[in-house]
Amino acid sequence: MPGTWAVSTDLSKAISVKQGIKEAVGNKAKIIYAIGSNLLEDADYQKRATMFGRDIKRDIRTEETIIKEAVDAANKADVVVAALGESSEMSGESSSRTNIQIPAIQQRLLKSLLATGKPVILLVFDGRPLNLSWENEKVPAILNVWFGGTETGHAIADVLFGDVNPSGKLSATFPQNVGQIPIYYSHKNTGRPLEEGKWFTKFKSNYLDVSNEPLYPFGYGLSYTTFDISAPKLDKTNMNAGESIIVTSTVKNTGLKDGEEVIQLYIRDMVGSITRPVKELKGFQKISLKAGESKQVTFTLRENDLKFYNANLDFVAEPGDFKVFVGNSSENVKESDFKLIK
Repeated sequence: MPGTWAVSTDLSKAISVKQGIKEAVGNKAKIIYAIGSNLLEDADYQKRATMFGRDIKRDIRTEETIIKEAVDAANKADVVVAALGESSEMSGESSSRTNIQIPAIQQRLLKSLLATGKPVILLVFDGRPLNLSWENEKVPAILNVWFGGTETGHAIADVLFGDVNPSGKLSATFPQNVGQIPIYYSHKNTGRPLEEGKWFTKFKSNYLDVSNEPLYPFGYGLSYTTFDISAPKLDKTNMNAGESIIVTSTVKNTGLKDGEEVIQLYIRDMVGSITRPVKELKGFQKISLKAGESKQVTFTLRENDLKFYNANLDFVAEPGDFKVFVGNSSENVKESDFKLIK
């Protein structure tokens, strides 16, 4: 639960998912538990992935026996919560992996649980973006929980049972597969960018087997409600040196539950003396909205927000065209334009 960088934590005080759920439901529901799987099929690999007193005891029964026990438990349940993914020492310093999927032995368990026809909620423990393409397609609900610390079990139970409406956003990009890495939202433009809306065009920057988009973009995150974010309005379309631009957008909770949304502001410098990223995050705000409620969000863009280090390592804002984007992820945005004039 605490993760690889919580070196001095008291591991005995961490609240497990099982404990957190039991305390949340009390006597209102029966919790059926099965181990389901070892962390990894290879015992030596598991030792390398559970160092520094974080050993996970291996179940010496056959994989078939362990999975059958889990399937039998699932068949008796109304809902299955599958806690899978990495151990704390499978990411972080000196913990590189060539395969960034959920370990194969755990995937086989997950496939068996899905085959029961019961609703499955997948909890993904990880310290890095994983390739969850298959899970995204097959599993009805996925909650990425990272390594949340001592109170992880309680926090997960709060979200599972709706006591907390999730509003977290990804601080990293999740790829469709390992071949897309490095993949990040603030990449430079290419000499042959793929046309918007296209999947593949010969001699453009694209792949033969997957689209250019990530599985989950930077800033992405779902909620138990939905939000609509209007296109950004600017108080002026020309910014002179030393001035600022006020950016406003209206956010509406279009769902049936109260919730929080993180509104994100990005810019793009269309032409620079050195190549500029296609998007740069320049601000974000988390707002709380009751079902059906609307609020206006305001950002202030200053000349300093447009600056970068040029070839001479001078921190400058260069005149020219800019785009400003507002949305709830780096990919789900609406845009407006302005010019910096000097």
